[in-house]
Amino acid sequence: MKIGLLIILALLIDPGKIGQINSLKSQAKEAYLKGDFKSAVSTYRTLVDSLGVTEDEVRLNLANAYFESKDTANTAMSYQPLTQSTNSKIRSVAHQQLGVLSNRENKYEEALASFKQALKADPANEDARYNYEMVKKKLEEQKKKEEEQKKNDPNQKEENKDKQDQNKDQQKEQQDKNDQKEQQEKQDQQNKEQQDQQKKEEQKKQEEEQQNQEQKEQDKKETPQSVKDKLKEMEMSEEKAQMILEAMKNQEIQYLQQNKRKATKPKDRNKPDW
Repeated sequence: MKIGLLIILALLIDPGKIGQINSLKSQAKEAYLKGDFKSAVSTYRTLVDSLGVTEDEVRLNLANAYFESKDTANTAMSYQPLTQSTNSKIRSVAHQQLGVLSNRENKYEEALASFKQALKADPANEDARYNYEMVKKKLEEQKKKEEEQKKNDPNQKEENKDKQDQNKDQQKEQQDKNDQKEQQEKQDQQNKEQQDQQKKEEQKKQEEEQQNQEQKEQDKKETPQSVKDKLKEMEMSEEKAQMILEAMKNQEIQYLQQNKRKATKPKDRNKPDW
């Protein structure tokens, strides 16, 4: 089955085209090695555009030729698709070269990320490793230099001073808010204490009034019965009691008059008592 498929493919492929492709590959390689990068670019473009060669190796060589001829725009466009190649080594080289382009433009963070991807694709890529460490160090130095410039820059000092003043103002404002809150809480506590004290006094006053009322009721219970109450118990009206009282007075007057009439004669002092 496999032999039959190979025979069919061999019949479909034009032997003359294969020879032309191989010849152009050799010419492009020779031009590249001689440093004739423009000729190399032209030949590789013929292979890709005219003859439809899709091999990642040919496309990588075209990207490298663009790179050496300092055609930055076409270099990036040629390397970018190769970062998705199924060949890990070609994928690693594509990331590495994009990192070199970013480094030339002083885009150190982008360069560092590209070199990191190159090492992930092919840890044996020593060029990518070297470039990664170099850019990492350069990035650290740049950050350190920027920090020193900020410290020594008068404008930066003024900006820092403004920030410090702003922070002080914010802290003071926050402190004022805290003081106001504390004062309000203190005032609320005083008001609460006054209200509690007032409630206690009112409660005490009510208790005293209740005690006085109870005492009055107790005294009223202990007070001797009045004349009216006694008369009521005897089922006697006031008019009848008044009549009895008048009669008793008349009897007393008659009694006194009778005693006055019966008074004895005085004794003769010249007679002896016996």
